Amino acid sequence: MASLTLAPALARIGRFAADLLLPPACAACGRATGSADGLCVPCWTSIDFIAPPVCEVYGTPFGYAMAPGMLSAAAIADPPPFDKARAAVLYGPVAKALVHQLKYRDRPEVGKTMAQAMRRAGAELIAGSHVIVPVPLHRWRLWRRRFNQAAVLAQHLSQASGLSCDPLALTRVRRTHQQVGLSSREREANVRGAFRVPEDRRAAIARRTILLVDDVYTSGATAKAASRALKRAGADAVHVLTFARVAH
Repeated sequence: MASLTLAPALARIGRFAADLLLPPACAACGRATGSADGLCVPCWTSIDFIAPPVCEVYGTPFGYAMAPGMLSAAAIADPPPFDKARAAVLYGPVAKALVHQLKYRDRPEVGKTMAQAMRRAGAELIAGSHVIVPVPLHRWRLWRRRFNQAAVLAQHLSQASGLSCDPLALTRVRRTHQQVGLSSREREANVRGAFRVPEDRRAAIARRTILLVDDVYTSGATAKAASRALKRAGADAVHVLTFARVAH
């Protein structure tokens, strides 16, 4: 019993010793901060958080007051295969730094900070969904990177919201080029037909509302291709939630 009582105290001592040796630093810039997965004040205040009013479908922010439920010109002219999309922040220097820390610097703990912002921005979508599905990596890219950043975000969202997460519900069946540097048309061609719901996962997708999770929404090509695959498998609706979106 004594060992059980001492365990929390020993854990606190261990964390204190670790903080002395490796002080917590801002997840974006490296400045000293209160926690390893937190942000310093300058970085926090420089983030462009997306707030209403936004397009009901694409989630793009309007520059002026609009009535609830209003659609952007893009949503009217080019209705997407997904039902709604939301993002927590606009893609700027701090958002880029966080995405790169998670994606390329082996800092999966940064995903917790990103997921907290996503949970606030996507509260309505989370409440109306049945299961979280991360955008998958191709198996070779997953092997090289060792983890899928979208799956990390999805897992944090699942833990925080209580919504189940199915990282195997969607697979990337074709290797695609990196989307960076491609035009919108090239991005669409690059991911066309790249996703599929495996046969053994179709029952879990059919007649459900899916929360599709990724790190960044750029042109929407990946989200649209993945949404089409989920709809073909029988999903009733697909909501897209990302940490950041690129402003056009």
